[in-house]
Amino acid sequence: MGSTVRPQVPAPQRRLHVGCPFTLDTASFWSILQWSPLSGSSDPYCIVKVDNEPIIRTATVWKTLCPFWGEEYQVHLPPTFHAVAFYVMDEDALSRDDVIGKVCLTRDTLASHPKGFSGWAPLTEVDPNEEVQGEIHLRLEVAPGTHGKRLRCSVLEARDLAPKDRNGASDPFVRVHYNGRTRETSVVKKSCYPRWNETFEFDLEEEAAEALSVEAWDWDLVSRNDFLGKVVVNVQRLCSAQQEEGWFRLQPDQSRSRRGEGNLGSLQLEVRLRDETVLPSVCYQPLVQLLCQEVKPDNQGPGHLIPVIEETTSAECRQEVATTLLKLFLGQGLAKDFLDLLFRLELGRTSEANTLFRSNSLASKSMESFLKVAGMRYLHGILGPVIDRVFEEKKYVELDPSKVEVKDVGCSGLHRPQTEAEVLEQSAQTLRAHVVALLSAICRSVRACPVVVRATFRQLFRRVQERFPSAQYQNVPFIAVTSFLCLRFFSPAIMSPKLFHLRERHADARTSRTLLLLAKVVQNVSNMDAPISRAKEAWMEPLQPTVRRGVVQLKDFITKLVDVEEKEELDLQRACNSQAPPVKEGPLFIHRTKGKGPLASSSFKKLYFSLTTEALSFAKTSSSKKSAFIKLASIRAAEKVEEKSFGSSHVMQVIYADDVGRAQTVYLQCKCVNELNQWLSALRKVSTNNPGLLGSYHPGIFRGDRWSCCHQKDKTDLGCDKTHSRVTLQEWSDPLDHDLEAQLIYRHLLGVEAALREKHRLLSGERAADVSPTGSGGAPEDSLAQLLLVLQDLQEAHSSSLAGPPPREPHHLLELQT
Repeated sequence: MGSTVRPQVPAPQRRLHVGCPFTLDTASFWSILQWSPLSGSSDPYCIVKVDNEPIIRTATVWKTLCPFWGEEYQVHLPPTFHAVAFYVMDEDALSRDDVIGKVCLTRDTLASHPKGFSGWAPLTEVDPNEEVQGEIHLRLEVAPGTHGKRLRCSVLEARDLAPKDRNGASDPFVRVHYNGRTRETSVVKKSCYPRWNETFEFDLEEEAAEALSVEAWDWDLVSRNDFLGKVVVNVQRLCSAQQEEGWFRLQPDQSRSRRGEGNLGSLQLEVRLRDETVLPSVCYQPLVQLLCQEVKPDNQGPGHLIPVIEETTSAECRQEVATTLLKLFLGQGLAKDFLDLLFRLELGRTSEANTLFRSNSLASKSMESFLKVAGMRYLHGILGPVIDRVFEEKKYVELDPSKVEVKDVGCSGLHRPQTEAEVLEQSAQTLRAHVVALLSAICRSVRACPVVVRATFRQLFRRVQERFPSAQYQNVPFIAVTSFLCLRFFSPAIMSPKLFHLRERHADARTSRTLLLLAKVVQNVSNMDAPISRAKEAWMEPLQPTVRRGVVQLKDFITKLVDVEEKEELDLQRACNSQAPPVKEGPLFIHRTKGKGPLASSSFKKLYFSLTTEALSFAKTSSSKKSAFIKLASIRAAEKVEEKSFGSSHVMQVIYADDVGRAQTVYLQCKCVNELNQWLSALRKVSTNNPGLLGSYHPGIFRGDRWSCCHQKDKTDLGCDKTHSRVTLQEWSDPLDHDLEAQLIYRHLLGVEAALREKHRLLSGERAADVSPTGSGGAPEDSLAQLLLVLQDLQEAHSSSLAGPPPREPHHLLELQT
C-alpha cells in the first residue's frame, strides 16, 4: 500500500492497566486482588481516589480478614493526573468508618513499569500531613527595591483544598517563609476555594535562602491548625526568570518522619500503564477496510487474516483482543458477520460435538464480549427480579447432605428444630420456585431480546445444524446457543450479581450458596439434562423433574428466539433505531434553586430520570410518561457539589442553557458515590461535543448574596474550580470509539509483527512450491502482505506525529478490577 497524506495528529491516549481486584486502562487498572491484614476482624471496602477525588467505592465484604472484591471499572482521565490511591476502609454502622491504610501509586511509578507492576504492596498509615490536595495561585517576581532587589510573592487564590472541618470546608490561610521571616494572609472562613489577593515582599540578599516556602493551613480556634499543603519555589530559578505566575500543586510535608509501615496488611496489585496515540480516522481506514473485507457476507470462504490473528494471539491477551475486534466490527455494522466467521472457523476444526465452544477460543471470548455489549439490559430484565428475591428472602438453602447445618436453619415449630430431611425438602422447594420463575421470565422474553443478539444466535444455530446434521446431534444446536446465553452469560451473573451490576453489594455466605445452587440448576438445564451433569452431583436429583421440564421450555424458547427472518430482522432493527435508547436511567432527588434563601435537603424530591442521546427527562415513576427536562445540546457542564452546600453527600449539578440562552443549574442527589460518578460520566459523555462547554464552575451554590464556595458576590462570576469533563467511567453501553479500537488492534498487531512476517514467509514458500492452493478470495499470503504494508504505513504515521505540531489534550483510561 502506498503512503497516505497524514493530517495533524492528536495527542496520546494513555491507557493504565491495573490487575487483580483493581484495573486501569488508557490508564488501565487490573486489580487489588485482596487485602491481607494481620489480625482482628473487619468489614472492609476500598475507596479509589484519583488525585484525592473519590472515583470508586467497592462493596463491603463482611466479617473477613482476606476480602476479594473482583469488581471491574474503567475510568477515563485527563492527562494531568498525578496519582491513584487505594484506601482500605472498615465500615462501621454506628460511627464514622475507620481508615485502615492505603496504597498510593504515582504516575511516575506506573510509568516506570512498562510491562506492569505485580505483587503485594504494603498498606501505609494515612498521615494527615500527606493527605493534601488542591492548587494555589501565586504570582512571584524579583523587583528592584530601595536597598536592593526585593522578592515579591502575591498569594492570589486556591482551589479544591482538603475539607478539614466537620462542616465540609476549611478555614484556610497561607504562611510564606523566606530567609527566616514568616508572613501570613488573613483567614477565609468556611471555604475550600479561598481568594486572598495579598502580596508580601522580602529582601533578596546574595547569600539568602535558596527556597521560598508557601504553606496552606486550616485555622482552628481550639485545636492545632491542620496542614493543607505546601509549595517550595526555587529562588535562583526565579531570579533568572524574573517573574512567574500560575497554579502550583500543593505538596505534602516530606520533612516529617513517616510512621510505621508493614503492620497494616497488604494489597495484591497488578498494574500496567500504557500510552496510546490515536491518529485521525483517515489513517486507520486501510486497516479497518482490510479487516472488514475479511468478514463481509459477500466474501467467499472463511477469510485469511482473522485465523492468523487468532493463531498469533496468546491466551493472556485473547479476551482483550476479542473485545477490541468485537467493538471495531460493531462500529462497522459487521458484528454478526464477524461472529459468524468465528463460528465457521471453530466448527471447521471441531470433530467432537461435545467439545464445541468449550475452549477459550477467539470465538468464545468474542461472544462473551458481544453479549455484555449488546445484552446487558436484556440480562437485567430477566435476572433482576429473581436475584432481588433471593437477596431479600435470605433463606437457608442446601441440597448437599454433607453440608447441611441444622443449627443455621432455625425451628420448624415453636421449639422443635428442623431435621436434615426437612431442611433438604424445604431447600428443594425454594430452588424450584426460583428456577420456575427464572425459566418463565426467559420464555416470555423472545421479543425483548435485542435484534442483533437474535440474529447472531440464528446464525450460530444454523451453522451448527449444518455441521452436525444427524439425528443423534439434534440437541447440539440448542446446546451451542445455551453454552453462550446461559453458561457464559446468565450463570456467571447469577453467581456474581455485583459484577454484572444487578446488586450494589456482594452476597453474604448464605445468599451466595443459594445463588450457586441456582446457577447449577440453570447449567443442568442448559446442558439439556446431559447424563454427565447428573452424575457429577447425585444430591441434585430432587430437582431433576424441574430440570427436565426446564429443558423442554428452554428448547421451545430457543426455537422461537432463532426463528427470525431477514425481513423481520430489518424491520425490528429499524424500529429499534427509531427510538433513542436510554444511556442511563434511575431514581434521583431533584432540587432547583430559586436564588435566595437557605437550601435544605428536605426540599429534594424523588423522581425517575432517563438520559438518552437527545435529552434528560423525568417522570414520577419508571412507567410514567416522561417529560423532556434538559435538551442534550444545551448542557454546558456536569459536576459535583460540595457536601457543605446542602449538608448532604453525593449531590451533582447540571449546568445548561435555557431557551433564551441564560445559564441555569439543576441539583440532583444520588444515593452513593458510585451512582454519582455513573451519572456524571453519562452526562459528560453524551454532551462531550456540545458547543460552549464550560472550563470552570462553582462547586458550591449561590446562597443569599454570595457563592458558598469562594464567597464571591457576583452570581455571574467565573467559576472557582476547573470542570472535569474528561473524567468519565467506561461502560459496556458506551458509544463506540472507532479510532481507539482501530489503534488498539494496530498496537496488538504491531506486537506480533514478527510472527506475522514469519507466517507470511512460510505461506509464500508453500505457494512457490505449489503446496497451498489459492481460494477465490485470494491467497492468504497476499492478505498478510497487505496487512504488513498497512502496519508499516501506520508506524510511519505515528513517527511523523512525534515531529508534528503540539497535539490536542490526551485522554487516559483507568481500568479498575477488584
